[in-house]
Order: sequence, then structure tokens, then C-alpha cells
Amino acid sequence: MTQRHIDKAALLQPMGDGDLLLEQMAEPHRAGLRAACAADDAIWAIYPTNWRDNFDACFDGVLANDDRCPFVIHSNGEVVGMSGYLNFALDKQSVEIGNSYIRPDLRGTTLNRRVKHLLLNHAFACGIRRVEFRIDERNGRSQAAVAKLGAVKEGVLRAERILWNGFVRDTGVYSILADEWAAGKKA
Repeated sequence: MTQRHIDKAALLQPMGDGDLLLEQMAEPHRAGLRAACAADDAIWAIYPTNWRDNFDACFDGVLANDDRCPFVIHSNGEVVGMSGYLNFALDKQSVEIGNSYIRPDLRGTTLNRRVKHLLLNHAFACGIRRVEFRIDERNGRSQAAVAKLGAVKEGVLRAERILWNGFVRDTGVYSILADEWAAGKKA
């Protein structure tokens, strides 16, 4: 396999599909994303940070971190969540998809699948060969969603991180390789 330069700026370009638009999180999204995050009380217990109760600190922290590049999810022109690329290892042609949150009233619809398809298609088109997902072992919904995408569970990182509430989390690691994604799309 030849080494291929991955253009991070190209990877972070907006993408869309009909009524769905993903664009890099920026200051103009603050109010809309705050409202979307406030729509859920319970989910934040299994997230590394609490976007509901600590929104401004979380938002500012992400904007200041070059290794976390979430897209704001717009559905029908309304901010309804976020998901994006993080933990860039572009020299290895690898990236993680995470920092995902979708407003509760849109969970169980096709929205998350559509978002992940946009992110995966775009990453692989930009030359990424491996996309990783890291999921709290308690989060069965997210584990099922990435399995439906064709991700392979590689293992569990025990006591991998301490969440904002002090919980020590076990993290499931999943991945999809470019050739697996291409083969799955042909099937």
C-alpha cells in the first residue's frame, strides 16, 4: 500500500443529502446546538462530557481542540445534533467518528444512518482507509448502529477513561476499512 497524503481541510468540508446538511461546528451554531443538547436529560451520564449542564465549556473546548472536529447536523434547516471526525491519524490514513449526539425525537429514524453514511463516504473518498468508533460499553443503541453499518468490534479497552461524573468507562473499539465499506455498498 502506498502512502497517500490526506488533506484535512478537504475532509472537513460541508456535506449534504437532501434535507440533511453537515457543517463544521462554529460560533453561529451555539444557540441551536445548546437547544438540541438541552432536549435530553438522561443521555449525558454515558458521555465523556455533559453538554447539557456544561454546554459553553464543552462547546468552547471543542472549538479550541484541533483534534476534535464535529459537524453540526442540520435537518430541514434546524440544528438537531452533532457528529464528526476526531483523533486524526492522517499519516496512517485513519480517523475516528464520534462526538455524536442526536436530539431524542429523531433517534430511531434514518437520520443517524444518513449522517454516518455521509461521514464514511466522505472519509473514504478523501483517502482514509480506516474509520474507528469508540463506544461506551453501556451504550447498546450506538453499538447496534455501528454494527448495522458493518463495523467490526475489535475489542474492549477496560477502564479506558473517566467520565465527567467520575464513572470509569470500558470502551468498545469498532472499525470499518475502506475496502469493507466499498464491498458492502456493492452487496
